[in-house]
Amino acid sequence: MRKRVIFITGASGEVGQALLKELSQQAENQLLTMDLHPLPLELRSLSTHVEGDLLNLRLLARLVSEYEIDVIYHLAALLSTRAEIQPEEAHQVNVEATLQLLKIAAEESQWRKRAVQFIFPSSIAAYGLPDRETKMHFQRVREFEWNQPRTMYGCNKLYCEQLGSYFSRYYRQLAAEQPPTIDFRCVRFPGLISAYTVPSGGTSDYAPEMIHAAAQGLPYACFVREEARIPFMVMPDAVRALLLLAHAPRERLTRQVYNVTSFSLSAAQIRDRVLAAFPNAQITFAPDVKREAIVDSWPADIDDSAARMDWDWSPEYDVDRAFNEYLIPIIKQRYQPG
Repeated sequence: MRKRVIFITGASGEVGQALLKELSQQAENQLLTMDLHPLPLELRSLSTHVEGDLLNLRLLARLVSEYEIDVIYHLAALLSTRAEIQPEEAHQVNVEATLQLLKIAAEESQWRKRAVQFIFPSSIAAYGLPDRETKMHFQRVREFEWNQPRTMYGCNKLYCEQLGSYFSRYYRQLAAEQPPTIDFRCVRFPGLISAYTVPSGGTSDYAPEMIHAAAQGLPYACFVREEARIPFMVMPDAVRALLLLAHAPRERLTRQVYNVTSFSLSAAQIRDRVLAAFPNAQITFAPDVKREAIVDSWPADIDDSAARMDWDWSPEYDVDRAFNEYLIPIIKQRYQPG
C-alpha cells in the first residue's frame, strides 16, 4: 500500500527549506521532498528526501508507485538571472518538469476520484512593463495586467500558470466521462528576502545581498540604481501565504492566480535601512544596465486585494517589522564570530 505524503520539490532552496520547517511542525504531515541537492543537516530528519532531477521520468514513476500524493508544492525552478544565461535549460526545468508534475497530479486525481492539490509559486517576473514611464503611471498592478514578461523565467512562470489553469479546468475535456481535475492554486510572489539563506540566481537578490554583505563587513556594489523600486516580502510571510492559500476552502476562491505582497522599497531606501543597522557598511551603486532593465520591467507595487478578500491574506511583517525583528537581528547573529 502506498504511503500518503505531501510532496515538496525544490526543497533545498530558500522557500523549500522554510516551508519544510513549517509543515513538519504538524505531526500528521508525512513529507516527501526532492531536490538536486541534499537538505541541510538540520533538516534531514524532517522528510524522506530524494536527490534527483524532476526531468528523470523513471525516478518520478518510481516515486508515484511508492507514494500516494495528497498535495504538491512545486518550488523547483531555475531563477531569473540564470535563466537568461541558460534559456533552453530554464525551459526544461521550469516548464517541462512542471508539465510532468501536472500530469502526475491529474493521474492521481483520476485514480483517487478526488482532486490532488497543486500549489505553485509564481513570480513578479510574469509582468513586463515596457518602460520606466509606464511603470511610474501604473503604480499597483493587478494579476491580469501587463502579463508580457521580458525574461525567460517570467515567460516560464506565466505559461505554467496557464498550464495549471488548463489542467484544473479543461484537462481531458473531450473524454467521454469527465475525470476529476486537479486543484491548482498559484501565488505570484514579489521579491523574497530570507534571513537564513543566501540567495542565488534571482534578479531581486540585490536586497538580501546588500544586508548579508553588510553583516559580514564586505563592500557591496548594488546592480540597480538608487531609484529602482519593486515590492518585497520576507520568507515567513511567503510560506504563510502558500499555506493560507492551500488551506482556503475551494468555494471561496474566485481565481487560480493571486498576487501577494508586503512592502515596496527603492534600492536607496533599502540601503538606508541597512546603514542604520550597520553604520560602517560600504554600499555603492554600480548599475548593470541589462539586469536593471529587467527590474524596471516589474511593477513598483502589486495589488493583492483579491487574496485579501478570498482567503484573508495580509502580511504579518510590514517594512519595520521585517527589518527590525526578522532580517537584521537574525542576519547579525548569523555572522557573529564564534
